[in-house]
Amino acid sequence: MQPALLFDLDGTLVDSIELILSSARHAFVDFDGHAPSDEEWRASIGRPLQAVLREYAASDAEADRLLGRYREYQLANHDRLMRAYEGIVPALRGFAEAGHPMAIVTSKADWLARRALEFVGIADLFPVIVGCDTCVNHKPHPEPVENALARLDVSAGNAIFVGDSPHDVESGRAANVYTIGVTWGASTRAEMEASGADVVIDDVAQLAGAVSQFANRVNPLQTF
Repeated sequence: MQPALLFDLDGTLVDSIELILSSARHAFVDFDGHAPSDEEWRASIGRPLQAVLREYAASDAEADRLLGRYREYQLANHDRLMRAYEGIVPALRGFAEAGHPMAIVTSKADWLARRALEFVGIADLFPVIVGCDTCVNHKPHPEPVENALARLDVSAGNAIFVGDSPHDVESGRAANVYTIGVTWGASTRAEMEASGADVVIDDVAQLAGAVSQFANRVNPLQTF
């Protein structure tokens, strides 16, 4: 059986980084407390939005207000600032045709993840979507990855998790899944290597090779 492929969404399959940053900037306009810089917000990508907002807000009500402003901008600009990374759609279709079971493991709300997948034309490839609405515990906890494995009915030893943030790698490692870190999203190569990813790649064109090498892995950290 071909290994199962679990993918993070934002920064891994879809380039939504500017949408995420711009939505945060909009949310914190006229905010009385500390508003995060782009770099602070970038470092939070991969964690559930509401939990991150609550760390900046003085109360639940204020966090809800920030969330409302974030969603206002995000939904109004979703299609304008959302695209699949170059080469990712044919790569995913190739994996599907080769028989890899596939799932999305994201901290995004399930319905928003589905909207992004539909918008870029790959929703049909992912029968399983594990978003923040699906789990009690979120990345970097192993629960989202374990949930996806259970729903695909595959073992951790025959699965790969591909993501662009240390939170993805930590979640995959905690679930005993092989991890591929990518550098075209929110995090640098140094950050992905430091997270302990089994393989770090810099280009979508390297993804198929990294998946193929999974069965013959030797070193705990390989670079391409």
